[in-house]
Amino acid sequence: MRPAREEESVPVSTSTTSETYPSPHLPRRLALPDFPWDSLRPYRERAAEHPDGVVDLAVGTPVDPTPEIARTALSAAANAPGYPTTVGAPVVRAAIIEWMKRRRGVAGLNDAEVIPTIGSKESVALLPLHLGVGPGDLVLHPRAAYPTYDVGARLVGATPVPVDTDADPATWGVADDARVAVVWLNSPGNPDGHVLDAEQMARIVAWARRRGAIVISDECYAELAWEAPWDAEPIPSLLDPRIGGEAGRSGLLALYSLSKQSNLAGYRAAFLAGDADLVGAVTEVRKHTGMLVPTPVQAALVAALGDEAHMEVQKEVYRERREILVEATTAAGLVNDPASVAGLYLWLKGPESMSAYDLVGSFAELGIVVAPGDFYGEAGAGRVRMSLTDTDERVQAAAQRLRSPEATALFAG
Repeated sequence: MRPAREEESVPVSTSTTSETYPSPHLPRRLALPDFPWDSLRPYRERAAEHPDGVVDLAVGTPVDPTPEIARTALSAAANAPGYPTTVGAPVVRAAIIEWMKRRRGVAGLNDAEVIPTIGSKESVALLPLHLGVGPGDLVLHPRAAYPTYDVGARLVGATPVPVDTDADPATWGVADDARVAVVWLNSPGNPDGHVLDAEQMARIVAWARRRGAIVISDECYAELAWEAPWDAEPIPSLLDPRIGGEAGRSGLLALYSLSKQSNLAGYRAAFLAGDADLVGAVTEVRKHTGMLVPTPVQAALVAALGDEAHMEVQKEVYRERREILVEATTAAGLVNDPASVAGLYLWLKGPESMSAYDLVGSFAELGIVVAPGDFYGEAGAGRVRMSLTDTDERVQAAAQRLRSPEATALFAG
């Protein structure tokens, strides 16, 4: 090998001073909010001191067994040496299409309009990036909302804007010349359990289309309806033909997850469906970034979508826990939001004198952990979110504590 000429030589710095190493430029901190769950640490510690143990009703993570049908399918597909395709196997797309028709009233989807995803939270966080949203754009989301809608906007330099999705969009106060890129819906809502009817969703879609914005609906709690009218009729999907009108699914995407209905949170099994052009744009980014749903998980997803029996069993488990907790919290003097008629949570309010963190502290005295409404935006002030996701035994323990004179005193304000 010939020696390098003088002009080809590259000086190598051996300095390890703080001025050059590590990089003075990276990491550049993103404009993200503090991770909210960290603030619960002292309340968790206090709750853990309860002599009968803690009851954790703060995080909505399933605790019941994963259905046997999904575990069997996962195991049978475990010999998967090759890469899965980004768009999912044909049988996966067929299962999604059939399920959306059977359970969500959305007929006529085709392969170009569906894709499996690695859970739905990654879609909430990354769809603005996948769709080219950027600085100067507005991303609208519900006033009381899962924090990741806000985070997804911030990751691309867009501006998150909370709006009252229960109200006529004409009342949102968004300037006519504002550059609205995305309107997020979440029905049933996390944390509030509110459900949007077809008329309201159609009103929002028409408003967004006039502004050139797309609408994305997070529908992962749609199978968990408890009160009228949704206990007797399906909760509408954004892709319901009543909502899109003559323009159909143009500019619309819906997300769904099997984490809740099928206890597959650990599998990260979900999908999105809707406008073929939008799905295609998302697919291209996912191809380049290697965002592939593992083959065994795809098999489990197909099995779970094809079986309604396990879903009905799990729904009844949550129904019973909800009834127990509604009765017990009412006995303690708390009030569940009357519009909280679906989903995996109670949206509780105490006396006007008690802030959300006052309520969290009182629950902690009873050995119960709940989430302060402040996690979900200004609309959560004075409220807490209580999940239905602890075991039957722990839920009964929480209910017994809430029926006690101690609880009545703690929530007296």
